[in-house]
Amino acid sequence: MPQQRRARLTRQAIVVAAAEEFDRTGYDATPLSAILRRSGVTKGAFYFHFASKEALALALVESQARRWPRVRGDWLRRELDPLSIAVGMLNEAARLIEQDVVLRAGTGLARHRIATAGCSDSEPDWESLLLDLLRRASEGGLLRPGVDPEAVARVAYAALVGARVIGSTRGPGTAARMEETWRVTLQGVASPEWLSNRRSR
Repeated sequence: MPQQRRARLTRQAIVVAAAEEFDRTGYDATPLSAILRRSGVTKGAFYFHFASKEALALALVESQARRWPRVRGDWLRRELDPLSIAVGMLNEAARLIEQDVVLRAGTGLARHRIATAGCSDSEPDWESLLLDLLRRASEGGLLRPGVDPEAVARVAYAALVGARVIGSTRGPGTAARMEETWRVTLQGVASPEWLSNRRSR
């Protein structure tokens, strides 16, 4: 196997092993020895790729930080109303967090501000993005009269965070919990016309 490809595979093995360990026990409780054992690499090979456990955590944070702008951009370019974009985007975010341990661990590290020094935009500002979409939805008559877009944005973001935490421990997974949250929430905040159109799709 060419040396460059072997180095890439070794680095990826370290990243995935670290993500699995951080996701399972948390950053502080994960010793370097656990990452080495799970990845099957030597300490020398580890230090060839990463200067420290913190540097490895930063690589995970940077990896997730590169992923989210593509997800947001894909949804914002779709020819959908703003409420549908908000719902679809958070549902996809929940699905990706559930399925991709590297993304999940990196997002968790960013949320807890671990190894984020020097990493700009380490976590997407979901609340601001949702608030913009929900204000546009309100202005377009897609929300019921009197519904506060800011409150809905806060609830939706809290649901994403909660779905990630609870969905990884018991019962329905992250994606199913996020979809369930929207189903319940939309009954109280979305206009009857929007709900009717959604059911007919």
